[in-house]
Amino acid sequence: MKKFLLILLGILVILVAVLLIKMYTYPFKKNTAASSEGWKPVKNDSALMRFSGGLKIPTVSTGSLGEFNYAPFDQFKEYLKTSYPLVYQNTENMEINTHALVFRLKGSDPALEPILFLSHIDVVPPGDADVKNNQQNIFRPDDQPLPPVSEVAEDWDFEPFSGTVANGRIYGRGAIDMKGMLFSLMESMDAVIKSKKLPKRDIYLAFGFDEEVGGQKGAGQIAEYFKKKGLKFEAVYDEGGLIMRKGNIAGVNSDVAVVGCAEKGFLSAKIKVKGLGGHSSMPPMESAIGKAAIIMQRLEDDQMKPEITPLIKEFFDNIGGSMPFNSRLAISNQWLLKPLLLSQLTKNNTTNALVRTTTALTMMKGSDGTNVLSPEVEFVVNFRLLPGNSLKDVREHIAQATKGFDVEVEEIDNTREASAVSPSNTKSFKLIEAGIREIYPGAIVTPYLTMAGTDAYKYQIVSKNIYRFMPILINKSEQQSIHSTNEYLSIENYFKMIHYFEFMMTNYDK
Repeated sequence: MKKFLLILLGILVILVAVLLIKMYTYPFKKNTAASSEGWKPVKNDSALMRFSGGLKIPTVSTGSLGEFNYAPFDQFKEYLKTSYPLVYQNTENMEINTHALVFRLKGSDPALEPILFLSHIDVVPPGDADVKNNQQNIFRPDDQPLPPVSEVAEDWDFEPFSGTVANGRIYGRGAIDMKGMLFSLMESMDAVIKSKKLPKRDIYLAFGFDEEVGGQKGAGQIAEYFKKKGLKFEAVYDEGGLIMRKGNIAGVNSDVAVVGCAEKGFLSAKIKVKGLGGHSSMPPMESAIGKAAIIMQRLEDDQMKPEITPLIKEFFDNIGGSMPFNSRLAISNQWLLKPLLLSQLTKNNTTNALVRTTTALTMMKGSDGTNVLSPEVEFVVNFRLLPGNSLKDVREHIAQATKGFDVEVEEIDNTREASAVSPSNTKSFKLIEAGIREIYPGAIVTPYLTMAGTDAYKYQIVSKNIYRFMPILINKSEQQSIHSTNEYLSIENYFKMIHYFEFMMTNYDK
């Protein structure tokens, strides 16, 4: 027995040694300490005024088919024309499907494939939260900046379409999503034109108008227009990732710039479960709502299997070197510790979404009466597909969960596969890294999986290099203000975003 224990101890010592050697020799990306604070914003009240004016125009998109009030969109088009006359005078510009906008700045070498920058004009409704200050036309660009918020606000500090500039911030619905990026792109192209140093390749801007309701009439039509013209883009840049402020990714003591190299797919299924209806005084042994409950429990208990895809492996390889000992040990020894790593990742809502096709029960409808048994109960389940899982896989998963019950399954909304994964070893991606170093030199830059849908998906028909990233440094609470209450963009972020896009436009071929 003693000899056996000694052998067992020896094996354990060897195993621990192997784990530690693998961890200390694992090729985690080294994050070089910043030697400077990066580019410093230059005061530009005119740029702030133009952005503020754009936020005042309520370009709200509602409805699944994009049937909404287009009058503000017409107003917005005219506003851009008067705000950026040089861009309109020095580019080929056109309207696609009336309200989508495309600009082409010609480069000096037509043989080179162009690059494309995206944004969208529409915003989500502001909601019905209270407003603390209804005063209009507040423009105080010299205010002392307030620190970033630490929780999502219950009220709007200022009216959501006031375009207020105060407290070192630009307030308004769409400030982050996505008019901040749109106006940054217009400012950047305006600056490139003024410099009279034309880029080598053509630069395109494309702004959809219904991204928040699926993007079929805006970005979908623009992408088809490009395809019919035979255009292929060297790279496409859209929203998706952000620079997460230090401490907002658990265990990482650094700012982290997450660049979306792919986005998840989407399938929402309305499942109608049939049973025996009637009066609640004589209920059947199993009601339709009881059957629906069993199916829903199956869907939540037996979710699609988690996995660490190549993209997420690269993500952990890049940030792992800045993580605590236990995390580095697990990431570098997945040959043994992968089940443990997956178990930990799936316990957290955010990291769970990185490693599996998620399941979310979102809606349910049954009887309208307290004493009435509905003969049919319906509920909606939403899946966000991990690259590598297919719509076919999800449909089979639903079929397994509903097995043994009388059901009808109807797919609703915009069913689509997960996007292709764009490579991170390209010139297109390396320019993003260089641009980030310009404004936030201390940030870790890493490929990432974008959870939400973007217009970028539609441009797969014209490019293989599609990257989803907005160069703004924010915390979780600021990020959660998107589509919520008291959305704002800091003045510093706005000016740095302008500089970033100008850097991208002027340095692509240097």
